[in-house]
Amino acid sequence: MTYSEQEQSLSREPRLILITGGAGFIGSNFVHHWCQHYPEDRVVVLDALTYAGNRSTLADLEGTANFRFVQGDICDRPLVESLLREESINTVAHFAAESHVDRSILGPDAFIRTNVVGTFTLLESFRHHWESRGRKETDRFLHVSTDEVYGSLGPDDHPFTETTPYAPNSPYSASKAGSDHLARAYYHTYGVPTIITNCSNNYGPYHFPEKLIPLMCINILLGKSLPVYGDGQNIRDWLYVGDHCSALDVVIHRGQPGETYNVGGNNEVKNIDLVNMLCELMNELAPHLPVRPAQKLITYVKDRPGHDRRYAIDATKIKTELGWTPAETVEGGLRRTIEWYLTHQDWWQPLLSEEYQAYYRQVYA
Repeated sequence: MTYSEQEQSLSREPRLILITGGAGFIGSNFVHHWCQHYPEDRVVVLDALTYAGNRSTLADLEGTANFRFVQGDICDRPLVESLLREESINTVAHFAAESHVDRSILGPDAFIRTNVVGTFTLLESFRHHWESRGRKETDRFLHVSTDEVYGSLGPDDHPFTETTPYAPNSPYSASKAGSDHLARAYYHTYGVPTIITNCSNNYGPYHFPEKLIPLMCINILLGKSLPVYGDGQNIRDWLYVGDHCSALDVVIHRGQPGETYNVGGNNEVKNIDLVNMLCELMNELAPHLPVRPAQKLITYVKDRPGHDRRYAIDATKIKTELGWTPAETVEGGLRRTIEWYLTHQDWWQPLLSEEYQAYYRQVYA
């Protein structure tokens, strides 16, 4: 569900939107979503093109009239300020982040710099820009965050709500919690029209191979082991990235400044069950696998430090207040995702670099 065509025709003004991290996984899917639904809007993407950013993901948009790509760091305040001013930006969708728990354990420095200092830089730059524009009520700063800030749930605990106390357990989730607090503070202190969203685990096209679902899909295709942490009983709520993009669309258009909205897929699945689902789908959809059935590749590995046991989102607020619900089931979303990876090997194969292989060995050896 997106902002309806009827509402657009009645009240919508074009947005001049800056999307940070727009060459990453969720960000690039959101860029495609926005350009498809709002071709009249000006879209400016700012991305540092670190290991997980891939400009080729946006190749079909390069050269179009209302699209601009800028390679740069969100911590570069002069650059951010010049983009806001030159493009007369009235909306920021902030995706740029270091986002992998394993990498945050190995090297937390980058997570503090990008997720905390970078978010501060954006907020402070946007505050001055917004004030210079006369503090327009329709302007928005969307801060995209994670359910990991809430910590870990027990098997019988109620899912996370927007009022669940923060209890991050990894350097990654702690850095995102810090950025959430900054976004909230800028609304309450300065009136900046910030909105925070906290989402569950995303999956879908353009997902970097280190994350669970693309890792399993690619390893099955390569005949490599499928590393499952601990006993495999960790539970996650899986959200198809297309559903997430539609939720963010609705939040930008209907959400209230100063509010937080949890976005979930209503799909709680144990990690080992998810891996078995992927194996079954790969057995069906990929007839020439090097190892069949793919379940033979499942290997249990030492659990990672501070591994949260369960995440689950209560998305009642965004449903009742903004009218959004996810459209995709986990079975349907996984099938679409696998079909994408099967038909886009030219996208993910170049990502399996020596740097990636070294990281993989360090984490799973």
